[in-house]
Order: sequence, then structure tokens, then C-alpha cells
Amino acid sequence: MLVAFSVAPSGAAPETSGPADSVHLAVAEAVRIVRESGLPNHTDAMFTTIEGDWDEVFAVVKAATDAVGKFGTRVSLVLKADIRPGHTGEITGKVERVERVLAAPESFPRD
Repeated sequence: MLVAFSVAPSGAAPETSGPADSVHLAVAEAVRIVRESGLPNHTDAMFTTIEGDWDEVFAVVKAATDAVGKFGTRVSLVLKADIRPGHTGEITGKVERVERVLAAPESFPRD
């Protein structure tokens, strides 16, 4: 399965070295946990996507959410899952398939 998630703190937070409205320290801690999990992952400006089975992916999401909770009194978690049993390598496979089509414009459907 693939899970794309975004986690951020809100509410009063302990002193940080960044601007009051920035969540980059909390996000960095969540991303560190994801990367240390050993699961295939990708982080962009909005989400971190991880790939694995249900239990291992959600254990990582829980650990990242718990870590972010230390940066505020509330945590916002947004998640999207693609549950496709029997498929692996989709964290890159989906993008590769789109890139192949974009590299061959003649393969685009036309009206």
C-alpha cells in the first residue's frame, strides 16, 4: 500500500528556533522517523508518501504523529491511501508510467 500523509502541530508549542508560524522543525522530525523506518518513501512540499504493508506503514505514521505532538497541543493529520494488494514498487512505478506517456506525446489520446 501507499500512504501519503501530512502531519503538523498546532496550539501552544515549546520554544523553537524558527518563526512562530513555521512547522518545519516538527515536519523534519516526522520525516526523520519515516526515513529511519527503512520503508520506501518520498517527501515533497505537501506530503510524505511511504510504501509497505498496512501494519508497518501505519506504525510509522503513528510514530511520526506522536513525535509531532511534542511541538504543540494538537496535531493535524491528513492521509490518503492506495491499498492495492500484491503490488510493490508503486511509489516509483506510478510516476514512471506517467513519465513514459509524457515522453511519447503520440501516445496521448486525441479527440
